[in-house]
Amino acid sequence: MDRPKLEVGDIFRRYGEAYRDTHGASMSPAQRRVMTAIELCRTAALGGHLEQCDECGHERNAFNSCRDRHCPKCQSLARAQWIEDRQSELLDAPYFHVVFTVPAEIAAIAFQNKEVVYGILFQATAETLKTIATDPHHLGAEIGFFAVLHSWGQTLQHHPHLHCVVPGGGLSPDGQRWVSCRPRYFLPVPVLSCLFRRLFLESLQKAFDAGKLQFFGALEPLRDRLAFGRQWARAKTSKWVVYAKRPFAGPQQVLDYVGRYTHRVAISNHRLLDIENDQVHFEWKDYRTGGQIKPMTLSAEEFIRRFLLHVLPNGFQRIRYYGFLGNRYRQQKLDQCRRRLLGMPMPDQSPAAPVEPDYRDRYEDLTGASLRQCPQCQRGRMIPIALLPRSSRSCTRFMDSS
Repeated sequence: MDRPKLEVGDIFRRYGEAYRDTHGASMSPAQRRVMTAIELCRTAALGGHLEQCDECGHERNAFNSCRDRHCPKCQSLARAQWIEDRQSELLDAPYFHVVFTVPAEIAAIAFQNKEVVYGILFQATAETLKTIATDPHHLGAEIGFFAVLHSWGQTLQHHPHLHCVVPGGGLSPDGQRWVSCRPRYFLPVPVLSCLFRRLFLESLQKAFDAGKLQFFGALEPLRDRLAFGRQWARAKTSKWVVYAKRPFAGPQQVLDYVGRYTHRVAISNHRLLDIENDQVHFEWKDYRTGGQIKPMTLSAEEFIRRFLLHVLPNGFQRIRYYGFLGNRYRQQKLDQCRRRLLGMPMPDQSPAAPVEPDYRDRYEDLTGASLRQCPQCQRGRMIPIALLPRSSRSCTRFMDSS
C-alpha cells in the first residue's frame, strides 16, 4: 500500500495547539499524552538515524516511532506479531464472528466512565457467550474465544461494541469430546441479546450503587438515583444489538479478517483525503447503503474532538481471551483440542532466537514488506550510517504541561 499523503499527525501538528488552548481543561491526561505522541511520531523530536542506500547512495532520515497504540502509523508490526502468535492457536473448526453493541443510553454513560463500563461490556459479553454455550439445549460445551473492543463508527462518533471470534464448538463437560455446533449456526442471537442486556444492566446498577460511576456536563442529573433509574429503564426497553456474521471460510480467513480489527485505530491515515480551509476531508463507509464509500468533511477542531473520544484509559486491555483460550489454561486446553480431540498436528515449537532481531527484519519476516528497500532505486538496501539525536527544539514545541 502506498504511503498516505496526509496523516492524523499532520492534523494534530497543525491544529493541536489551538485545540489545547480551547479545550485543554476538559482533556484527560491520557488524551493529552496520545495527542503529543502522535504529533511527535517519526519526527526529529524522537531522534532516529541517517540511512544510505548501498547501491545508489540515496540518503534519508529515519526517525523513531512513538509506539502508542492509538497512533495510525505504529500498528503494523504489533498487528503482524499478534497474527503470528494466534496462528498456532487456530483449530480445525468453523469460526464465527459475533458483535455485541450497547444502545445510545449506555454509550453516553460509557464515554464518561470508560474503564468501568467498558469492563462491564467485556464481562457481560463473556458471561453471555459462555452461559448460552454451556446450556445443553444449545451447544452444551465450554467454548474459547477472544474479544476486541472498538469504540467508534465510520464517522468517528462514539459507538462502543465488541467483536468476538469464536470457534464453532467446544469441550464437552468431561473434557473428553469436541462438541461441534450445527453447520453455519452457532448460538441463537435473540437469546444472546436478552441475556446480554440483563447481565449488563445488572452490573451497571451495581456499579452505580457502589459509587463507581461519575457524571458531569449534560449527564450530571444522573447522579440522582431516580434520574439514573429512568435512564436505566429506557436502556432496558431499547434494542440491544447482537449480530452474528456469516461463518468464516476457513481458519486462515479468520486471521486475515480479524487482523484488520485487532490493532485498528479510530481512523487510518489512508482514509484521509485533504485539509483545506481548516476543514478535514476523509472517506467513510455507509453500511446502510451496502458499504458505499462516501466523503465527509469536519472542521479540524471537530475531527480532533472525535478522534480523542476513542482514547482508552492507561493500561486498559482492549483484547481479552476467555474460556479455553483464557490465559491460565490456554496452552494445556489447546493441546488437548488439537492432539486428542481434533487430530490436528501439533504446531512447530521452534526455540526462540537468542538475540531479538532488529524491528525492520522482524517486520519483513512477518509481513513480507521491506523497510530497508531503497525508495529511489528499488534495488539497494538502506544502511544506517549515523545516529540522529532527539531534537529538543522540536520536542519543546509539542511538550504537554499536564
